Amino acid sequence: MVALPSRETAASRTTAAAGMPRVRRGGDSARRGLAAWSNYYLLLAVVGTLLAFGVIMVLSASSPTAYASTGDSYTVFKRQAIWVVVGLVVMMVCSRIDYRRWRRLGVPLLALAFLGLVYVAVHPAAVSSGGSTRWIAILPGVSIQPSEFAKLGLLLFAADVLARKHRLLGDVRHLLVPVLPVTVLLAGLVMAQPDLGTTLLVCSIAFGLLFIAGTPLPLLTLMGTFGLVGGLGLIMSADYRRRRLFSFLDPAADPQHNGWQILQGRFALGSGGLLGVGLGASRQKWSYVPNAHTDFIFAIIGEELGLVGTLAILMLFAAIAYAGIRAARNAPDAFGRYLAGGITVWIVVQALVNIGAVVGVLPITGVPLPLVSAGGSSMLVLLAAVGMLLNVAKREVWRPPAPVKATMAPADRRGRRRPAPAARPARAVPRPPDGSLREEAGLSGARARRPAAGQRRPAPPKHPPGGLRNR
Repeated sequence: MVALPSRETAASRTTAAAGMPRVRRGGDSARRGLAAWSNYYLLLAVVGTLLAFGVIMVLSASSPTAYASTGDSYTVFKRQAIWVVVGLVVMMVCSRIDYRRWRRLGVPLLALAFLGLVYVAVHPAAVSSGGSTRWIAILPGVSIQPSEFAKLGLLLFAADVLARKHRLLGDVRHLLVPVLPVTVLLAGLVMAQPDLGTTLLVCSIAFGLLFIAGTPLPLLTLMGTFGLVGGLGLIMSADYRRRRLFSFLDPAADPQHNGWQILQGRFALGSGGLLGVGLGASRQKWSYVPNAHTDFIFAIIGEELGLVGTLAILMLFAAIAYAGIRAARNAPDAFGRYLAGGITVWIVVQALVNIGAVVGVLPITGVPLPLVSAGGSSMLVLLAAVGMLLNVAKREVWRPPAPVKATMAPADRRGRRRPAPAARPARAVPRPPDGSLREEAGLSGARARRPAAGQRRPAPPKHPPGGLRNR
Protein backbone atom coordinates (compact mmCIF):
# COMPACT_ATOMS: atom_id res chain seq x y z
CA MET A 1 0.00 0.00 0.00
CA VAL A 2 1.51 3.33 -1.12
CA ALA A 3 1.09 6.41 1.09
CA LEU A 4 0.04 9.47 -0.88
CA PRO A 5 1.45 12.90 0.05
CA SER A 6 -0.85 15.26 1.91
CA ARG A 7 -2.20 18.48 0.43
CA GLU A 8 0.21 20.59 2.48
CA THR A 9 3.20 18.58 1.29
CA ALA A 10 2.05 18.74 -2.31
CA ALA A 11 1.42 22.48 -2.05
CA SER A 12 4.88 23.08 -0.55
CA ARG A 13 6.51 21.02 -3.32
CA THR A 14 4.59 22.93 -5.97
CA THR A 15 5.62 26.23 -4.41
CA ALA A 16 9.26 25.19 -4.24
CA ALA A 17 9.16 23.96 -7.82
CA ALA A 18 7.70 27.27 -8.96
CA GLY A 19 10.56 29.17 -7.36
CA MET A 20 8.40 30.84 -4.70
CA PRO A 21 9.51 31.11 -1.05
CA ARG A 22 7.85 28.89 1.50
CA VAL A 23 5.70 30.47 4.23
CA ARG A 24 5.98 28.92 7.66
CA ARG A 25 2.75 28.10 9.39
CA GLY A 26 2.11 30.29 12.42
CA GLY A 27 4.22 33.18 11.13
CA ASP A 28 1.37 35.69 11.34
CA SER A 29 0.48 34.67 14.88
CA ALA A 30 4.13 34.94 15.93
CA ARG A 31 4.44 38.42 14.47
CA ARG A 32 1.13 39.41 16.02
CA GLY A 33 2.25 38.27 19.46
CA LEU A 34 5.66 39.91 19.07
CA ALA A 35 4.06 43.25 18.12
CA ALA A 36 1.65 43.18 21.07
CA TRP A 37 4.28 42.19 23.61
CA SER A 38 6.75 44.78 22.30
CA ASN A 39 4.24 47.53 23.06
CA TYR A 40 3.50 45.96 26.44
CA TYR A 41 7.16 45.85 27.44
CA LEU A 42 7.72 49.37 26.12
CA LEU A 43 5.02 50.69 28.45
CA LEU A 44 6.31 48.59 31.33
CA ALA A 45 9.90 49.80 30.87
CA VAL A 46 8.94 53.47 30.57
CA VAL A 47 6.63 53.41 33.60
CA GLY A 48 9.24 51.56 35.68
CA THR A 49 11.91 54.08 34.69
CA LEU A 50 9.69 57.04 35.65
CA LEU A 51 8.82 55.45 39.00
CA ALA A 52 12.45 54.74 39.89
CA PHE A 53 13.51 58.18 38.75
CA GLY A 54 10.65 59.76 40.70
CA VAL A 55 11.49 58.00 43.96
CA ILE A 56 15.12 59.18 43.72
CA MET A 57 14.10 62.75 42.96
CA VAL A 58 11.52 62.79 45.77
CA LEU A 59 14.28 61.79 48.18
CA SER A 60 16.52 64.54 46.88
CA ALA A 61 13.86 67.28 46.76
CA SER A 62 12.06 66.51 50.03
CA SER A 63 14.99 65.92 52.39
CA PRO A 64 15.39 69.58 53.56
CA THR A 65 11.70 70.15 54.29
CA ALA A 66 11.27 66.69 55.82
CA TYR A 67 14.21 67.25 58.16
CA ALA A 68 12.92 70.68 59.12
CA SER A 69 9.42 69.42 59.94
CA THR A 70 10.04 65.93 61.40
CA GLY A 71 13.78 65.70 62.08
CA ASP A 72 14.11 62.83 59.60
CA SER A 73 15.23 63.50 56.04
CA TYR A 74 13.68 60.23 54.83
CA THR A 75 10.11 60.77 56.04
CA VAL A 76 8.59 61.71 52.67
CA PHE A 77 10.80 59.20 50.87
CA LYS A 78 9.63 56.30 53.04
CA ARG A 79 5.99 57.23 52.54
CA GLN A 80 6.44 57.59 48.81
CA ALA A 81 8.28 54.26 48.55
CA ILE A 82 5.37 52.51 50.29
CA TRP A 83 2.84 54.06 47.92
CA VAL A 84 4.93 53.09 44.91
CA VAL A 85 5.22 49.46 46.06
CA VAL A 86 1.48 49.23 46.73
CA GLY A 87 0.78 50.90 43.40
CA LEU A 88 3.04 48.45 41.56
CA VAL A 89 1.14 45.52 43.07
CA VAL A 90 -2.16 47.10 41.99
CA MET A 91 -0.76 47.76 38.52
CA MET A 92 0.36 44.16 38.00
CA VAL A 93 -2.97 42.82 39.25
CA CYS A 94 -4.88 45.13 36.89
CA SER A 95 -2.61 44.17 33.99
CA ARG A 96 -3.54 40.50 34.44
CA ILE A 97 -7.31 41.07 34.55
CA ASP A 98 -9.18 41.32 31.28
CA TYR A 99 -9.89 45.00 30.75
CA ARG A 100 -13.49 44.24 29.68
CA ARG A 101 -14.33 43.31 33.27
CA TRP A 102 -13.69 46.87 34.39
CA ARG A 103 -16.78 48.06 32.50
CA ARG A 104 -18.92 47.00 35.44
CA LEU A 105 -16.84 49.11 37.83
CA GLY A 106 -17.51 52.42 36.09
CA VAL A 107 -20.88 53.31 37.62
CA PRO A 108 -20.10 52.11 41.20
CA LEU A 109 -16.73 53.87 41.26
CA LEU A 110 -18.27 57.06 39.87
CA ALA A 111 -21.03 56.94 42.49
CA LEU A 112 -18.49 56.48 45.31
CA ALA A 113 -16.44 59.37 43.92
CA PHE A 114 -19.54 61.59 43.93
CA LEU A 115 -20.27 60.69 47.53
CA GLY A 116 -16.64 61.37 48.47
CA LEU A 117 -16.69 64.77 46.77
CA VAL A 118 -19.93 65.69 48.53
CA TYR A 119 -18.43 64.57 51.85
CA VAL A 120 -15.35 66.71 51.24
CA ALA A 121 -17.50 69.72 50.34
CA VAL A 122 -19.87 69.63 53.33
CA HIS A 123 -18.37 67.56 56.16
CA PRO A 124 -16.23 69.41 58.71
CA ALA A 125 -13.98 66.35 59.25
CA ALA A 126 -12.49 66.65 55.76
CA VAL A 127 -8.77 67.38 55.69
CA SER A 128 -7.67 70.81 54.42
CA SER A 129 -4.25 71.90 53.23
CA GLY A 130 -3.05 74.94 51.33
CA GLY A 131 -6.46 76.58 51.31
CA SER A 132 -8.21 73.56 49.73
CA THR A 133 -10.31 70.79 51.26
CA ARG A 134 -9.60 67.70 49.16
CA TRP A 135 -8.82 64.74 51.42
CA ILE A 136 -10.60 62.21 53.62
CA ALA A 137 -8.65 60.73 56.54
CA ILE A 138 -9.06 56.95 56.71
CA LEU A 139 -6.15 56.10 59.05
CA PRO A 140 -3.78 58.14 61.18
CA GLY A 141 -1.41 59.75 58.72
CA VAL A 142 -3.18 58.20 55.70
CA SER A 143 -5.73 60.11 53.63
CA ILE A 144 -7.29 59.67 50.20
CA GLN A 145 -8.34 62.22 47.61
CA PRO A 146 -11.79 61.48 46.07
CA SER A 147 -11.10 63.60 43.00
CA GLU A 148 -8.41 61.13 41.88
CA PHE A 149 -10.90 58.25 41.97
CA ALA A 150 -13.40 60.50 40.18
CA LYS A 151 -11.07 60.72 37.17
CA LEU A 152 -10.85 56.94 36.87
CA GLY A 153 -14.58 56.52 37.47
CA LEU A 154 -15.46 59.06 34.79
CA LEU A 155 -13.06 57.38 32.36
CA LEU A 156 -14.59 53.91 32.84
CA PHE A 157 -18.15 55.23 32.77
CA ALA A 158 -17.69 57.33 29.62
CA ALA A 159 -15.79 54.57 27.79
CA ASP A 160 -18.54 52.07 28.59
CA VAL A 161 -21.34 54.43 27.48
CA LEU A 162 -19.61 55.36 24.22
CA ALA A 163 -18.86 51.71 23.46
CA ARG A 164 -22.49 50.72 24.01
CA LYS A 165 -23.70 53.58 21.81
CA HIS A 166 -21.16 52.88 19.11
CA ARG A 167 -23.79 52.64 16.36
CA LEU A 168 -25.69 55.73 17.58
CA LEU A 169 -22.80 58.18 17.83
CA GLY A 170 -23.81 59.85 14.59
CA ASP A 171 -26.56 61.57 16.59
CA VAL A 172 -25.23 64.45 18.70
CA ARG A 173 -27.69 63.73 21.51
CA HIS A 174 -26.44 60.18 21.94
CA LEU A 175 -22.86 61.42 21.65
CA LEU A 176 -23.07 64.03 24.40
CA VAL A 177 -25.67 62.52 26.76
CA PRO A 178 -24.99 61.37 29.44
CA VAL A 179 -21.20 61.96 29.18
CA LEU A 180 -21.33 65.75 29.07
CA PRO A 181 -23.85 66.29 31.96
CA VAL A 182 -21.96 63.88 34.22
CA THR A 183 -18.67 65.62 33.41
CA VAL A 184 -20.12 69.06 34.20
CA LEU A 185 -21.54 67.85 37.51
CA LEU A 186 -18.28 66.14 38.47
CA ALA A 187 -16.22 69.19 37.50
CA GLY A 188 -18.49 71.42 39.60
CA LEU A 189 -17.99 69.27 42.70
CA VAL A 190 -14.21 69.22 42.20
CA MET A 191 -14.17 72.98 41.68
CA ALA A 192 -16.02 73.46 44.98
CA GLN A 193 -12.96 72.20 46.92
CA PRO A 194 -11.49 74.36 45.12
CA ASP A 195 -9.17 72.49 42.71
CA LEU A 196 -8.81 74.09 39.30
CA GLY A 197 -6.07 71.70 38.14
CA THR A 198 -8.10 68.52 38.72
CA THR A 199 -11.15 70.21 37.17
CA LEU A 200 -9.08 70.83 34.06
CA LEU A 201 -7.98 67.19 33.96
CA VAL A 202 -11.54 65.89 34.36
CA CYS A 203 -12.70 68.03 31.44
CA SER A 204 -9.67 66.98 29.39
CA ILE A 205 -10.44 63.28 29.85
CA ALA A 206 -14.04 63.76 28.69
CA PHE A 207 -12.91 65.96 25.79
CA GLY A 208 -10.36 63.36 24.69
CA LEU A 209 -12.93 60.55 24.76
CA LEU A 210 -15.38 62.58 22.70
CA PHE A 211 -12.60 63.30 20.21
CA ILE A 212 -11.79 59.59 19.92
CA ALA A 213 -15.51 58.86 19.46
CA GLY A 214 -15.51 60.98 16.33
CA THR A 215 -17.17 64.19 17.49
CA PRO A 216 -17.33 66.73 14.63
CA LEU A 217 -14.63 69.37 14.71
CA PRO A 218 -17.03 72.37 14.84
CA LEU A 219 -18.75 70.88 17.88
CA LEU A 220 -15.39 70.24 19.59
CA THR A 221 -14.34 73.81 18.82
CA LEU A 222 -17.57 75.13 20.33
CA MET A 223 -17.12 72.99 23.44
CA GLY A 224 -13.50 74.10 23.79
CA THR A 225 -14.52 77.75 23.48
CA PHE A 226 -17.16 77.38 26.17
CA GLY A 227 -14.64 75.58 28.37
CA LEU A 228 -12.06 78.35 28.01
CA VAL A 229 -14.64 81.04 28.75
CA GLY A 230 -15.90 79.11 31.76
CA GLY A 231 -12.38 78.51 33.05
CA LEU A 232 -11.52 82.17 32.69
CA GLY A 233 -14.68 83.08 34.57
CA LEU A 234 -13.77 80.69 37.39
CA ILE A 235 -10.28 82.18 37.58
CA MET A 236 -11.59 85.72 37.79
CA SER A 237 -14.25 84.79 40.36
CA ALA A 238 -11.72 84.15 43.16
CA ASP A 239 -9.17 86.64 44.38
CA TYR A 240 -6.27 84.21 44.84
CA ARG A 241 -6.79 82.67 41.39
CA ARG A 242 -6.93 86.13 39.86
CA ARG A 243 -3.62 87.04 41.53
CA ARG A 244 -2.10 83.80 40.21
CA LEU A 245 -3.15 84.70 36.68
CA PHE A 246 -1.67 88.18 36.93
CA SER A 247 1.55 86.82 38.44
CA PHE A 248 1.77 84.34 35.57
CA LEU A 249 1.50 87.20 33.07
CA ASP A 250 4.09 89.32 34.93
CA PRO A 251 5.83 87.46 37.80
CA ALA A 252 8.36 90.27 38.32
CA ALA A 253 5.57 92.64 39.35
CA ASP A 254 5.27 90.88 42.72
CA PRO A 255 8.49 88.87 43.18
CA GLN A 256 8.16 88.44 46.96
CA HIS A 257 4.63 87.01 47.06
CA ASN A 258 2.58 85.88 44.07
CA GLY A 259 5.48 85.69 41.60
CA TRP A 260 7.88 84.00 44.03
CA GLN A 261 7.24 80.39 43.02
CA ILE A 262 7.43 81.08 39.29
CA LEU A 263 10.65 83.05 39.58
CA GLN A 264 12.34 80.51 41.86
CA GLY A 265 11.36 77.70 39.52
CA ARG A 266 12.95 79.56 36.61
CA PHE A 267 16.07 80.16 38.69
CA ALA A 268 16.29 76.44 39.39
CA LEU A 269 15.95 75.53 35.72
CA GLY A 270 18.48 78.17 34.68
CA SER A 271 21.00 77.10 37.31
CA GLY A 272 21.14 73.56 35.96
CA GLY A 273 22.62 74.41 32.58
CA LEU A 274 23.28 71.48 30.29
CA LEU A 275 24.30 68.73 32.74
CA GLY A 276 23.06 70.14 36.05
CA VAL A 277 24.77 70.79 39.37
CA GLY A 278 24.68 67.12 40.36
CA LEU A 279 22.18 64.77 41.95
CA GLY A 280 21.31 65.99 45.45
CA ALA A 281 23.25 69.25 45.08
CA SER A 282 20.29 71.53 44.44
CA ARG A 283 20.26 74.86 46.25
CA GLN A 284 16.73 75.95 45.35
CA LYS A 285 15.16 73.06 47.28
CA TRP A 286 16.35 74.63 50.55
CA SER A 287 13.08 76.51 51.15
CA TYR A 288 13.40 78.57 47.98
CA VAL A 289 11.09 76.61 45.65
CA PRO A 290 7.72 75.87 47.33
CA ASN A 291 6.38 72.32 46.91
CA ALA A 292 9.72 71.14 45.56
CA HIS A 293 8.84 67.44 45.87
CA THR A 294 5.28 67.68 44.46
CA ASP A 295 4.18 70.36 41.99
CA PHE A 296 7.64 71.80 41.21
CA ILE A 297 9.75 68.65 41.19
CA PHE A 298 10.48 69.25 37.50
CA ALA A 299 12.36 72.42 38.46
CA ILE A 300 14.59 70.44 40.84
CA ILE A 301 15.20 67.87 38.09
CA GLY A 302 16.30 70.66 35.78
CA GLU A 303 18.64 72.09 38.39
CA GLU A 304 20.29 68.84 39.43
CA LEU A 305 20.35 67.03 36.07
CA GLY A 306 20.26 69.95 33.67
CA LEU A 307 18.76 70.09 30.22
CA VAL A 308 19.67 66.46 29.62
CA GLY A 309 17.53 65.30 32.55
CA THR A 310 14.52 67.37 31.55
CA LEU A 311 14.70 66.18 27.95
CA ALA A 312 14.90 62.58 29.20
CA ILE A 313 11.65 63.13 31.14
CA LEU A 314 9.99 64.59 28.06
CA MET A 315 11.13 61.64 25.93
CA LEU A 316 9.73 59.15 28.45
CA PHE A 317 6.31 60.83 28.39
CA ALA A 318 6.49 60.96 24.59
CA ALA A 319 7.10 57.18 24.63
CA ILE A 320 4.01 56.72 26.83
CA ALA A 321 2.00 58.80 24.35
CA TYR A 322 3.23 56.67 21.43
CA ALA A 323 2.57 53.35 23.15
CA GLY A 324 -0.84 54.49 24.40
CA ILE A 325 -1.95 55.68 20.96
CA ARG A 326 -0.74 52.43 19.43
CA ALA A 327 -2.60 50.38 22.03
CA ALA A 328 -5.79 52.38 21.42
CA ARG A 329 -5.48 52.06 17.67
CA ASN A 330 -4.98 48.28 17.77
CA ALA A 331 -7.48 47.56 20.57
CA PRO A 332 -9.75 44.56 19.94
CA ASP A 333 -12.98 46.49 20.54
CA ALA A 334 -14.43 49.97 21.04
CA PHE A 335 -14.24 49.88 24.84
CA GLY A 336 -10.54 49.04 24.73
CA ARG A 337 -9.95 51.88 22.28
CA TYR A 338 -11.72 54.42 24.50
CA LEU A 339 -10.06 53.10 27.66
CA ALA A 340 -6.51 53.19 26.26
CA GLY A 341 -7.06 56.56 24.61
CA GLY A 342 -8.53 58.11 27.76
CA ILE A 343 -5.67 56.90 29.97
CA THR A 344 -3.13 58.24 27.48
CA VAL A 345 -4.86 61.63 27.38
CA TRP A 346 -4.96 61.66 31.18
CA ILE A 347 -1.21 61.05 31.62
CA VAL A 348 -0.02 63.27 28.78
CA VAL A 349 -2.25 66.26 29.58
CA GLN A 350 -1.35 66.11 33.28
CA ALA A 351 2.37 66.02 32.43
CA LEU A 352 2.03 68.95 30.01
CA VAL A 353 0.07 71.04 32.52
CA ASN A 354 2.67 70.44 35.25
CA ILE A 355 5.70 71.06 33.05
CA GLY A 356 4.04 74.08 31.44
CA ALA A 357 3.44 75.64 34.86
CA VAL A 358 7.06 75.07 35.92
CA VAL A 359 8.61 76.56 32.79
CA GLY A 360 6.16 79.48 32.84
CA VAL A 361 4.01 78.88 29.75
CA LEU A 362 0.87 77.95 31.76
CA PRO A 363 -0.56 79.25 35.04
CA ILE A 364 0.16 77.28 38.21
CA THR A 365 -2.71 74.89 38.94
CA GLY A 366 -1.25 72.57 41.58
CA VAL A 367 -1.16 69.46 39.35
CA PRO A 368 1.62 66.96 40.21
CA LEU A 369 3.91 65.41 37.63
CA PRO A 370 2.46 61.93 36.98
CA LEU A 371 4.50 58.93 38.15
CA VAL A 372 7.25 61.25 39.44
CA SER A 373 5.89 63.67 42.06
CA ALA A 374 5.18 62.63 45.64
CA GLY A 375 1.58 61.62 46.29
CA GLY A 376 -0.48 58.73 47.61
CA SER A 377 -3.93 58.68 46.02
CA SER A 378 -2.71 60.06 42.70
CA MET A 379 0.05 57.45 42.47
CA LEU A 380 -2.23 54.55 43.42
CA VAL A 381 -5.06 55.45 41.02
CA LEU A 382 -2.72 56.30 38.18
CA LEU A 383 -0.85 53.00 38.47
CA ALA A 384 -4.18 51.15 38.45
CA ALA A 385 -5.04 52.96 35.21
CA VAL A 386 -1.61 52.08 33.79
CA GLY A 387 -2.30 48.42 34.60
CA MET A 388 -5.50 48.57 32.54
CA LEU A 389 -3.56 50.18 29.71
CA LEU A 390 -1.00 47.37 29.88
CA ASN A 391 -3.77 44.80 29.54
CA VAL A 392 -5.14 46.55 26.45
CA ALA A 393 -1.64 46.69 24.97
CA LYS A 394 -1.19 42.98 25.67
CA ARG A 395 -4.36 42.12 23.73
CA GLU A 396 -3.87 44.42 20.77
CA VAL A 397 -4.83 43.04 17.37
CA TRP A 398 -2.11 42.82 14.75
CA ARG A 399 -3.42 43.88 11.34
CA PRO A 400 -1.20 42.62 8.52
CA PRO A 401 -0.70 44.86 5.47
CA ALA A 402 -2.76 44.29 2.35
CA PRO A 403 -1.43 41.41 0.20
CA VAL A 404 0.49 42.36 -2.93
CA LYS A 405 0.34 40.12 -6.00
CA ALA A 406 3.86 38.97 -6.90
CA THR A 407 5.00 38.85 -10.50
CA MET A 408 7.40 36.21 -11.85
CA ALA A 409 10.28 36.85 -14.19
CA PRO A 410 10.40 34.92 -17.50
CA ALA A 411 13.38 32.95 -16.18
CA ASP A 412 11.20 31.58 -13.38
CA ARG A 413 8.68 30.17 -15.84
CA ARG A 414 10.97 27.75 -17.65
CA GLY A 415 10.04 24.77 -15.54
CA ARG A 416 6.33 25.36 -15.86
CA ARG A 417 4.09 23.75 -18.50
CA ARG A 418 2.97 26.07 -21.22
CA PRO A 419 -0.74 26.20 -21.92
CA ALA A 420 -1.94 24.67 -25.18
CA PRO A 421 -2.45 27.19 -28.01
CA ALA A 422 -5.99 28.14 -28.82
CA ALA A 423 -7.64 26.15 -31.62
CA ARG A 424 -7.95 27.93 -34.94
CA PRO A 425 -11.38 28.22 -36.47
CA ALA A 426 -12.18 25.82 -39.30
CA ARG A 427 -11.67 27.14 -42.84
CA ALA A 428 -14.08 26.09 -45.57
CA VAL A 429 -12.47 24.45 -48.65
CA PRO A 430 -14.26 24.14 -52.00
CA ARG A 431 -15.43 20.58 -52.58
CA PRO A 432 -14.15 18.95 -55.83
CA PRO A 433 -16.64 16.97 -57.94
CA ASP A 434 -14.81 13.66 -57.58
CA GLY A 435 -14.94 13.80 -53.77
CA SER A 436 -11.29 12.79 -53.36
CA LEU A 437 -10.65 15.50 -50.77
CA ARG A 438 -12.22 15.83 -47.39
CA GLU A 439 -15.08 18.15 -46.74
CA GLU A 440 -13.17 20.60 -44.55
CA ALA A 441 -9.46 21.14 -44.30
CA GLY A 442 -7.69 21.22 -40.97
CA LEU A 443 -10.10 18.79 -39.25
CA SER A 444 -8.26 15.62 -38.30
CA GLY A 445 -10.30 12.44 -38.32
CA ALA A 446 -12.94 13.73 -40.78
CA ARG A 447 -14.27 11.05 -43.07
CA ALA A 448 -13.50 11.22 -46.78
CA ARG A 449 -16.40 11.48 -49.17
CA ARG A 450 -17.61 8.12 -50.43
CA PRO A 451 -16.92 7.48 -54.10
CA ALA A 452 -19.85 7.70 -56.46
CA ALA A 453 -21.51 4.66 -57.90
CA GLY A 454 -19.35 2.87 -60.51
CA GLN A 455 -16.12 4.44 -59.30
CA ARG A 456 -13.28 2.57 -57.60
CA ARG A 457 -11.44 3.74 -54.49
CA PRO A 458 -7.79 4.53 -55.32
CA ALA A 459 -5.35 1.97 -53.94
CA PRO A 460 -2.87 3.22 -51.27
CA PRO A 461 0.84 3.28 -52.20
CA LYS A 462 2.83 0.15 -51.40
CA HIS A 463 5.79 2.06 -50.01
CA PRO A 464 4.93 5.44 -48.43
CA PRO A 465 7.53 8.24 -48.45
CA GLY A 466 10.36 7.57 -46.11
CA GLY A 467 11.02 3.98 -47.13
CA LEU A 468 8.91 2.42 -44.35
CA ARG A 469 6.36 -0.30 -45.00
CA ASN A 470 2.84 0.59 -43.98
CA ARG A 471 1.69 -2.42 -42.04
